[in-house]
Amino acid sequence: MAKRTKRNGYRAPPTYRAYVFPGEQDPAIDQLRTLAEKHFGHSLKHGDLVEINRDGGPSIGCMDAWFRRKTKRPNHATLEAAGRAMGYERTWKRMRSNQ
Repeated sequence: MAKRTKRNGYRAPPTYRAYVFPGEQDPAIDQLRTLAEKHFGHSLKHGDLVEINRDGGPSIGCMDAWFRRKTKRPNHATLEAAGRAMGYERTWKRMRSNQ
């Protein structure tokens, strides 16, 4: 594994060949945003984030950072908590072949 370099005095998160996304942000954030918009029936509003938080999800500030593209690599537990607060669970499925 390549040596992690320090960025702003902190170690940079590790990079993985099997987990690369083309944009700047983890695609799981966009998937969660789409799920939430379908769940609430409209584009997300502050009140929707309050409801997710009240039902056991992450803080409003955390979700706001996801959806305003400030967070690039969210913690799995926070994504899971937000989805479960809306009544959904994540599942694993086989990836499509790249051939």
